[in-house]
Amino acid sequence: MRILLSNDDGYFAPGLACLADFLSKMAEIIVVAPERDRSGSSNSLTLDRPLNLQKSHNGFYYVNGTPTDCVHLAVTGMLDVMPDMIISGINQGANMGDDTIYSGTVAAATEGFLLGIPSIAVSLVNASRGNYLTAARVAADMVSHFRENEIQSPVLLNINVPDIEYHQLKGIEVTRLGRRHKAEPVIKSQSPRGEVMYWVGAAGPAQDAGKGTDFYATQNDRVSVTPLQIDLTRYDQLDLIARWLDNQAPVMFK
Repeated sequence: MRILLSNDDGYFAPGLACLADFLSKMAEIIVVAPERDRSGSSNSLTLDRPLNLQKSHNGFYYVNGTPTDCVHLAVTGMLDVMPDMIISGINQGANMGDDTIYSGTVAAATEGFLLGIPSIAVSLVNASRGNYLTAARVAADMVSHFRENEIQSPVLLNINVPDIEYHQLKGIEVTRLGRRHKAEPVIKSQSPRGEVMYWVGAAGPAQDAGKGTDFYATQNDRVSVTPLQIDLTRYDQLDLIARWLDNQAPVMFK
């Protein structure tokens, strides 16, 4: 089995190294990751300049671009043979609820999914204890299960693993995305030169975190597995917006 690994924390991130080392025992591993931390880069592609692919001393390839760039470049230009699976991570912190919109970790997996390859994003919730090996073992379990029970259509799975020892996990649960409260305000500061600077505020606390959500599962020491889709259409508002436009049409198109 051939697996392409990427992330958004950079090719030097401990979670990526742990994942590559653990999975190399069961598959051929190729790593293509950003040259620096690109957390929060979402699904952005670099279109205003060329990308540079280099190889690190540890055999990992790195790109001066986003996580999406890394997967796109690897699949459409670098690799002679398509990977059987793409895994992004292990992220240093959760990617649950609204986080998935901004997450570069999820974005790398999403690009693989869009290219027709089964893809998984793996994140270690909190990560303060550094139990990357737990998340790596969970990823390996998923790879083994996929190899033995292949899903016929491409899937995009967002996996969040509690930051505890593997034997402390209380199971695995298929979940939906929860929701967060709105983000904290930006933090205003001043540079040594007197320039006004702003830091983006922290993500809001969990709002919709009831049973069945990714928040609930991980809070109860269970691995959260959420199948994602790309269609952002809000189907329940199609008729509403159609009626609204019908009412506005005489004014808008005189």
